[in-house]
Amino acid sequence: MQSLHIAVERSLSYCFGLLKSLWGQTGMKKRLFAVAAAALVPTLGLLIYNEVATRYKRYEELSIQAAASARLASSEIERILEGARSLLIAVAAIPSVNNLSGNGCTDTLNSVASRIDQTGAILLIDSQGKLVCDSQGHAAGTDFSDRSYFQKALQADDLVVGDYTISKLTGAAVLPIAMPIRRDDKVVALLGTGIRLPWLQQRINDRGVQKGGAVTIADQNGTILARVPFPERFVGTRIPEQFRALLTAKSAGTIEVVSQDGTERILGYEPITPSRPLYVSAGLSTKEAFAEINRATWVGALTLLMSTLIAIFAAHWVGKYFILLPIDRIMGALERRRTGDLAARTGMSGTFELDVLGRSLDTLLDQINQQSLALEETDQKRALLARELAHRVKNTLTIISALARQTFREQRAAAETFYERVKALSGAYDLMLSGAGHSTDLKTLVTKALQPYADLADERCHADGPPLEISPEMALGLSLVIHELMTNAIKYGALSNETGHIDIGWQVTRDNAVFTWHERGGPPVVPPAEEGFGSKLIRNALPTESTTKMRIDYLTEGLRFILVFASKAVSPRLCSKAQDKPKPL
Repeated sequence: MQSLHIAVERSLSYCFGLLKSLWGQTGMKKRLFAVAAAALVPTLGLLIYNEVATRYKRYEELSIQAAASARLASSEIERILEGARSLLIAVAAIPSVNNLSGNGCTDTLNSVASRIDQTGAILLIDSQGKLVCDSQGHAAGTDFSDRSYFQKALQADDLVVGDYTISKLTGAAVLPIAMPIRRDDKVVALLGTGIRLPWLQQRINDRGVQKGGAVTIADQNGTILARVPFPERFVGTRIPEQFRALLTAKSAGTIEVVSQDGTERILGYEPITPSRPLYVSAGLSTKEAFAEINRATWVGALTLLMSTLIAIFAAHWVGKYFILLPIDRIMGALERRRTGDLAARTGMSGTFELDVLGRSLDTLLDQINQQSLALEETDQKRALLARELAHRVKNTLTIISALARQTFREQRAAAETFYERVKALSGAYDLMLSGAGHSTDLKTLVTKALQPYADLADERCHADGPPLEISPEMALGLSLVIHELMTNAIKYGALSNETGHIDIGWQVTRDNAVFTWHERGGPPVVPPAEEGFGSKLIRNALPTESTTKMRIDYLTEGLRFILVFASKAVSPRLCSKAQDKPKPL
């Protein structure tokens, strides 16, 4: 049993250390361990239920058995007392005893006592408490009137049982019993004897007591007459105070106690009653009674522990080789693909669900590669067509500029204005050509549009805003708008004097982009009486499907132009980075 305890303790210690180390693993392993633990919960619950039910049932059985043992021991005492009563009745009927004859009395009593082991001397005492004769031939006249059993016998009609007593004649410890002898309803003498306590102890020993059990017999004062085990320690001593209430309890019963010898027992007891002059108890050791159950508990706990260890190792092994490693292969392939390895594949070929997932991922990566190659070829063709188209458009714009110079030779100012507008268009096409027909960076567009006016723009124009790419259509229209605004600023606005300047800015919201042109420090601004060609060009140059709001404010400090265009005119990549609130310019 001790080796079993040591094995269980070592296994528990090892299991705890293993669980502690495994708990630091990945979340997937924790989930697998949780599943394994959940599978063991019903087994643990059943084990606990069986443990509680078995122990409760065993406790009830012990209580019944202890009560029965106490009744059997009490019945044995009753038979002993009844035998002593019959003996005294028979002896009292002998004439030499009944007549209180001193001569024949001693021989008669000696003849009877010599044949009986359970009693010591048999005494004949007169009504005054003086010894008449006894079985051992002691001199008459010894006074027994101070004995409690003598006083009780004078008032009794039947057998009287005394208390633990040291005999005046022999000096031995005995349990005295006495029977009154009556004539004409008057007590003329009493016949007494004592049950030898060593004989009573041997009788209890011969009866047998279970291992770890105990039997106690005590008188009405609580003095122990016989006890198993350790009679040498307890016979002649009184029952401890905390147990004396059992002597006079209302009825027989059972109780769980720690006995005087330190053993935990379930005690059945028979209290003293008028018909039962001695207290009897019988106890059963809980340690011995529950030994088999405790052994079964340890075996069950060890079995559960081994099952837990097996479940943990199974979860660890299954989780590692059937779940975690396949997932690592899949994640590794995805990570390599993310970093640019187009040949990254899982290479999984099994029939397990994750193997099927890995093969599906490999197929998907193959398809993505094929689609990427096809898209790349398409983009190359589109870029080639865009460059060719932009080149042809620029050639056309050059021809138009030459024709305008020839046609409007006499109207030089108008020709210059027309030429600058065409040049702005050409600059926008340069941007689209450099971007292969894709979206254009707004900062680059503004810089390109202001390049013809570098002598003024470098010092008096300030452009700032977050990175923002706009569609080719919006870039083309906005380049014309910037050209018209710049031309107007040079002629009439902030750049028409030596102190004015222009702030150009843009900001991005979740759904829109806002472009602002704000002139400051120029001559006083006066709203025009009627809309000129430049204003019409600004209003019509931008794609209507992208522009949500456009406004020109003629402020005292200078002209302010605000353009709000929809998110579909902005590169989707940059729209996703937009802030909820625009930053101030």
